[in-house]
Amino acid sequence: MELENKVAIVLGAIKGIGKGIALALANEGVKVVLTYFDWEESLDDLKHDFAKTGIDHLIVKTNLLKTEEIHCLINKVNERFGRIDILINNIERGGWPVVHGHYTQEQWELELATTLMAKRWVFEAALPFLKASGNGIVINLSSIAGLVGRTGPASYIFNEGYSAANRGVSLLTETWARIGAPEVRVNEIMLGIFETRHGERTRGWGLLTDAQKNALINHTLVKRTGAIEDIVKTVFFIIKDAPFMTGSVIRLDGGYVLGGETVEPMPEGVV
Repeated sequence: MELENKVAIVLGAIKGIGKGIALALANEGVKVVLTYFDWEESLDDLKHDFAKTGIDHLIVKTNLLKTEEIHCLINKVNERFGRIDILINNIERGGWPVVHGHYTQEQWELELATTLMAKRWVFEAALPFLKASGNGIVINLSSIAGLVGRTGPASYIFNEGYSAANRGVSLLTETWARIGAPEVRVNEIMLGIFETRHGERTRGWGLLTDAQKNALINHTLVKRTGAIEDIVKTVFFIIKDAPFMTGSVIRLDGGYVLGGETVEPMPEGVV
């Protein structure tokens, strides 16, 4: 896929992973639409960094929990650029057990509404434009919480509602791949522990003891948390190098899901 002059919507682009993906796309000539809702203190940096790219872009404050605002967002994109080629579905809300403690009904509902439901409404609103592109791409960002749940070292960082929502994202990915085909490819990147998502650049990480942090790292086969650049490279692989892939999930977790089991030395045998 040639990227120059394509149009991408990147949800949750105020900082961290969303911003990193959006900047990388802009540097490839993509016109980017950046959404945010909170973290207003990072807005000036966002504006400054994207102004430096010299690429036409649009920053829109949007409450993605309100479907009427989602439709307003899509209309603004269409009025400004007249097309949508790429949707980076990067929106989530994860309630860390170590931060929030026992679940409340409000926390559970917020995590499901943000991590699962908002993705659905954005996809539905953008789908006609993605189909009209003829080569549309949707990338859902999810979490290995959908596989491991609140177990082992991850018990401190993944709650049940967040985990359930992320398992649901994979079902949406498969269903949307069927709905979008053949004009739109839909794939998913299932993230492990990253520096700005459950890792060292988050407030929850600072609440963990050294032993708890080490347990998480030791459970990860590559013995580190992920970097934003790891995600960017995977996004570009899906967009540029995998035209035959749709409905697939790439687990980008450094081997966390596998890391709890060891391989014992081969025994001598008796024959």
